[in-house]
Amino acid sequence: MREQRSWAGRPVLVAGSAVAGSAAARALLRRGAAVTVIDRASSAATDRLAAEGARVVIADRAPPPGLLAGVAELVVSPGFAPHHPLVTAARAAGLAVYSEPELAWRLRWPDSPVWLAVTGTNGKTTTVTMLAAILRAAGRAAAAAGNVGEPLVDLTGPEVLAVELSSQQLHWSDTLAPPVGALLNLAPDHLEWHGGFAAYAAAKTAIWRGCEVAIGNLDDPPVADRLARAPGRRVGFTLGEPAPGQLGRSGRMLVDRAFGGAAAVPLVEAAAVRPPGAHNLANALAAAALARAYGVPPEAVRAGLAGYQPQPHRNARVAEVAGVTYVDDSKATNPHAALASLSAYPRVVWVAGGQLKGVAVGELVRAVADRLAGAVLLGVDRAELARQLARHAPRVPVVEVASTDDGAMAEVVRIATALAAPGDTVLLAPAAASRDMFTSYQHRGDAFAAAVRTLGDRR
Repeated sequence: MREQRSWAGRPVLVAGSAVAGSAAARALLRRGAAVTVIDRASSAATDRLAAEGARVVIADRAPPPGLLAGVAELVVSPGFAPHHPLVTAARAAGLAVYSEPELAWRLRWPDSPVWLAVTGTNGKTTTVTMLAAILRAAGRAAAAAGNVGEPLVDLTGPEVLAVELSSQQLHWSDTLAPPVGALLNLAPDHLEWHGGFAAYAAAKTAIWRGCEVAIGNLDDPPVADRLARAPGRRVGFTLGEPAPGQLGRSGRMLVDRAFGGAAAVPLVEAAAVRPPGAHNLANALAAAALARAYGVPPEAVRAGLAGYQPQPHRNARVAEVAGVTYVDDSKATNPHAALASLSAYPRVVWVAGGQLKGVAVGELVRAVADRLAGAVLLGVDRAELARQLARHAPRVPVVEVASTDDGAMAEVVRIATALAAPGDTVLLAPAAASRDMFTSYQHRGDAFAAAVRTLGDRR
């Protein structure tokens, strides 16, 4: 699709100067737009954008008087929620408000890469990187992009993109319509941002807007229910035996009964899929469905999945010390992800806590209580986890770590080690975001791994 209008001289406001905001501002500057960037504080990023021709405005929350006068549209970074004062003022002024992926979609040209898109509460990055591995195994020039990797406005070389889209990015879109889209799962998350589960789920199902092939997880009831009403061809995946038109598991194999006729087409042995766990078999099936919808042959699916290297901080085995295994799943930033992680191990000392983002954790604790050998809690919302453990797992020893300094994770690991017996797994699966104590979930996972390695050195 060619651009429908000229951007030359068009006044556009970009909110935020981090990765997505800077990329959007530069893409617009390259097309001659009159770009204003607003951020809470000056930084090296705002200085660079000013040097490249953007007007920079520093303001904390509410837009300064006159900022929106003459502005045609607002491009927001994912951190800007629907109730943010800048957003509400822009909407009241009649401005279009959208995200960097939506901008990338509007800027496409006839030879733009094909988008194969993925969303879900959990498993997005694993699925898109699996998909990229499959596409490369098929000899396609491919990249993982979007909420992982490079911003979409910057990608021009690949012929096909494995695109990860968050609920925030999808909320701030209205024309973005990939030809193939997959919804992996739906569970409460980011409720403080969206204002409730209904709005969160509506944002996720926007992945199917205008889809030629809509792909969804049949083992997840909220997804299966919504897939039945999706546009285009509907293809489900399941960890059970697949019916015609589905992908699933048959014996030891993952198989395709959707894109190769009624007979089951073998794809890969389930045991070859990494990282381990039923949820990652589901991710592999989703990646395979996306690739098969794009025309990738079964042998490339097999090669891509068999050779896939898992992303860090996702059920990553750190070490075994004195018979205790230490696992970093710092990416388990909500209860749904933590449940999948905890369910993969028979007896666990659970390291959890952080920012719960308005999501309840009682059902998670109740579901895993019988496999907990202990729990060590940290972070701003640790008290809520402690309350739920006292209610649903009263016999499980629980220790709260109040420290928030650089040594906090070392203290957490020391206490978890004292609670663990040979054969146990000390599992970092926080069920919460990390920004209360760490710069990112990666920083949190690195701190855990570093503390474990020090433990091994001491022993």
